[in-house]
Amino acid sequence: MLQPDIIARLAGELADADRTHAVIPRITARYPDATIDDSYAIQGIWRDKNLAAGRKLVGRKIGLTSKAMQQATGITEPDYGVMFDDTVYASGSDIPFDDFSNVRIEVELAFVLARPLEGPGCTLDDALAAIDYAVPALEVLNSHIELEGRTIVDTISDNAAYGAMVLGDVRMRPDEIDLRWVPGVLSRNGEIEETGVAQGVLGHPATGVAWLANKFHQHGARLEAGEIILAGSFTRPMWVHKGDEVRCDYREMGVIECRFV
Repeated sequence: MLQPDIIARLAGELADADRTHAVIPRITARYPDATIDDSYAIQGIWRDKNLAAGRKLVGRKIGLTSKAMQQATGITEPDYGVMFDDTVYASGSDIPFDDFSNVRIEVELAFVLARPLEGPGCTLDDALAAIDYAVPALEVLNSHIELEGRTIVDTISDNAAYGAMVLGDVRMRPDEIDLRWVPGVLSRNGEIEETGVAQGVLGHPATGVAWLANKFHQHGARLEAGEIILAGSFTRPMWVHKGDEVRCDYREMGVIECRFV
């Protein structure tokens, strides 16, 4: 593993990049032996400093759970990051484009937990039983590490490239809809750019919730009631620019719209 002073310095670099909306050189280009444990340690320092500064954690994002995203990034295993309350937008919002770097949009479902969920051995059925409701969501990606050649170590260190999420208005319990077949038709400025169905996320979008509960158990933690779990994209990321209007149609689960200003 990297030495603690290097981990702390890299966390500081990413905090500065987040504040100034800058991009830093790849961690793995500078430290080829950096491990996934190192990357979560870097993310953890950044997270704890934000919590100490008064930001409130509202949930977790899971990434790289679909073949579409794995092929788009060249990364072959899921990851996770944290989400703070000031990164949550409602459908119809104007989103400040300049607050982010390498801005892209992903189509996802989010789940709100009715009760705590923990591993080991957490299954899809366990996750579905713990979920209060599902809601459609768009994730705004925000990458502070150069994209070319990045590895999962770089992505995790950068809070799994999470920037913000836009939540829809339609909430459904898992027993009200077959979540595997929720569609997403993503448009930019009136033109369809990406389509997919939620089954593309590990066969069922809630499978990632079970995966995360088991992953947390390895660190002596659990998912708590009320947390929002952003389950991973079932389309490739779509680049956006200032002034773009974004719309995603989830059929029975409604439509999400936002604009980057």
